[in-house]
Amino acid sequence: MPRPFLIDTDTASDDAVALIMAMRAPDVQVVAITTVAGNVPVEQSTRNALYVVELCGAQVPVYAGADKPLLRPYQNATWFHGSDGLGEHGYPAPHRAAEPLHAVDAIIQTVEANPGLVIVTLAPLTNLALALAKKPSIARQVGRCVIMGGAPCCEGNVTPAAEYNIWVDPEAARMVMLSGMPIELIGWHLSRGESVLNQREIESIEAFKTKLAHFAIECNSHARRAYKIQTGEDGISLPDPIAMCLALNPSVGTSWSEHYLDVETHSDLTRGMTVVDRLNVADDERNLPVWERVIRKGNKAKICWTLDAKRWKGALFAALR
Repeated sequence: MPRPFLIDTDTASDDAVALIMAMRAPDVQVVAITTVAGNVPVEQSTRNALYVVELCGAQVPVYAGADKPLLRPYQNATWFHGSDGLGEHGYPAPHRAAEPLHAVDAIIQTVEANPGLVIVTLAPLTNLALALAKKPSIARQVGRCVIMGGAPCCEGNVTPAAEYNIWVDPEAARMVMLSGMPIELIGWHLSRGESVLNQREIESIEAFKTKLAHFAIECNSHARRAYKIQTGEDGISLPDPIAMCLALNPSVGTSWSEHYLDVETHSDLTRGMTVVDRLNVADDERNLPVWERVIRKGNKAKICWTLDAKRWKGALFAALR
């Protein structure tokens, strides 16, 4: 029996590769893809998701969702992914259209129809927050909620304190983190260093000579240039596929631990910061009661700190061959 996955995405270059990995996984059925404004506007995100589904030859319904964050002005990441989110290579329009149902309602219906469902979020958490606000009971029906987002105990990629997906809509992220769902946080830090595809590995993927392999490299060309400007690292960094890899096989993560987790929504300096109680100071009676009260409002989440880069790349290669 295949495992049911629902994927929420702001489909740009790394999201596209993550979608391929899920749709190519032999033991997974992607039962729905929902789209949201993030890397690109929701209309472009939806078009990109439909294109990737078609490229995979899959039959997965795509539902368009929120076109802006809950409270904040919308800010895209086209500087990183290109104006179309896929590196500006002029990919054709997909033949299919999105389903008429709104993504928020699609999330509720899909969770209720698939108890124990795995939700994988690759985007700002606006859709999921709205679904939880509309039907809080779905939180208890989700088997796992794997979130690509955050910068737990390390620097962010859009501010020194925050990662883009959480920073764009911190109020939505906080709602999801406090919802009681079984959260697994896959931070941006996991896609750096040894996890980055180097030139030799990029050439190896191109040598597969499959349409999916070529697309995965080509659509990330703009992101590769932007990543080098951002970090000084040369190669293709793939945070969303890493999150998908860990959703498909958590054992690729070599260090996990469970902690209270909250999201900063008030400070301009640390907006969107994923506050992880890594040392469990909230359980230390010597600490201030106010800190204990604040952090204990939070949900405990599993945090992945490190992964096996060789196994992650092996999973990627297998999906693209």
